[in-house]
Amino acid sequence: MRSVLPLLCAAASASAQPSFVDDAPTQGWSHDYTGGWEHFVGGGVAVMDCDGDTRPDLFLAGGADPATLARNRSEPGGALLFEAEPTGIVGVTGAWPLDIDADGHIDLAVMRAGENILLEGDADCGFAPAPWTFDTADRWSTAFSATWEGNGFPTLAIGNYVDRSDPDGPFGTCDSNFLYRPDAEGWAAPLQLDPGFCPLSMLISDPVRSGTPMLRLSNDRHYYVREGAEQMWTLEAEPRLLTEADGWQRHMLWGMGIASRDLDGDGTQEIMLTSMGDQRLQINEGGARWGDAPFATGTASQRPYTGGDGRPSTGWHAEFGDIDNDGRDDLFIAKGNVDQMPDAAMRDPNNLLMGRDDGTFAEQGESAGLASMARGRGAALADLNADGMLDIVVVNRRAPVELYRNTSVGTGHWLAVDPRQPGGNARAVGGWIELRTPGRTYWREITVGGGHGGGQALPHHFGLGRHEAAEMRMHWPDGAISDWRELSSGAVHRITR
Repeated sequence: MRSVLPLLCAAASASAQPSFVDDAPTQGWSHDYTGGWEHFVGGGVAVMDCDGDTRPDLFLAGGADPATLARNRSEPGGALLFEAEPTGIVGVTGAWPLDIDADGHIDLAVMRAGENILLEGDADCGFAPAPWTFDTADRWSTAFSATWEGNGFPTLAIGNYVDRSDPDGPFGTCDSNFLYRPDAEGWAAPLQLDPGFCPLSMLISDPVRSGTPMLRLSNDRHYYVREGAEQMWTLEAEPRLLTEADGWQRHMLWGMGIASRDLDGDGTQEIMLTSMGDQRLQINEGGARWGDAPFATGTASQRPYTGGDGRPSTGWHAEFGDIDNDGRDDLFIAKGNVDQMPDAAMRDPNNLLMGRDDGTFAEQGESAGLASMARGRGAALADLNADGMLDIVVVNRRAPVELYRNTSVGTGHWLAVDPRQPGGNARAVGGWIELRTPGRTYWREITVGGGHGGGQALPHHFGLGRHEAAEMRMHWPDGAISDWRELSSGAVHRITR
């Protein structure tokens, strides 16, 4: 098995010490993810600019309480400031932003313990039930992903957890999952993807740039039916579940979240899977075969790093991002006990794993101010106050949301890329951004899905280290490749096809 290739030192400046301040207590409002066993899981956040002011807004899942829309009023470089607007929508486990109808306004796919909802957005963060045909049902939906297979509406994948209607449940009663392909009015009757093994995250991606997207599901072993495991489906005309005959390596874990990022510049994605126990960074070994990164990589984070509780950690949302803009990807993992599970750590701080020159990661969550003991669930890394540094939002179960402002000093240069193209797939989902600086090439796939309970529709942030510019070209979803162009640091660059 190969390890993650060490990153080249030329890409980075001296690393800054990461530091964060939680601005949530000063907001004048708070938001918890609440509810009974149907909300032990879920609790995500959708991050998007829904009013066109270039400041990311938040849609926070509330579980038994209403979801909250938080409008961003932060000044550039200032403290994080949001105005909260209750939505009245209850039962929400997670939400994912995407421009479904290519009108330039962000829409929302809202997953619920109950009937799922597609919300059509307008120019001022107004969301209303969408007029499109969408055949949903009263299920317990906990995962979502989307892509475009044509020039109209997107293909939607929905993952359902335990079948609440089965009297023999909850153990061994995982529900079916569904794939919605579009028709002229919206979506045709969904294709049923069986067997279902209780997914808590799913991601449509082409991680090895084969030209054929695949749907990866991370499943919760706690409720597996017989022969349960992680899954990968090919999105052919008739979706097909990969097996060992395809080179797929069978993995079993208490899967919670998926994060993907090309860490070594080879143009294929490494995959991070969170779990109750060890967290698994997986590396492509050719074709459909994925293997675990060596333990020495430093990403397993299987127990609380603050000491005092030696029981296994429970990881939920995972996300890669360059916290200090040194040109190396870092990794944030939201942590927290499911509720009162005695076999898992109760005081379970979030992880901030900082990428190092040799391709390994070092824990700095406590020194950075992120070692919250709340039961973390969904999260997001995004530049919320337009200072070029990634801030962090964490949704907590039965505890207030946290809004961590990045206050790191001595960070490197940065830029962001915001692709657009004509047609239904306006934000180029399924495309790749190729960006290079002296000594390093970055590949970034544009996807909708993964995480735990939420995602984002924002410009794609790159740390550049000491470099003040980079060259970039787009690999559009249909295979066309743009010319190279030079992009300056310190700016968001709209790339229009």
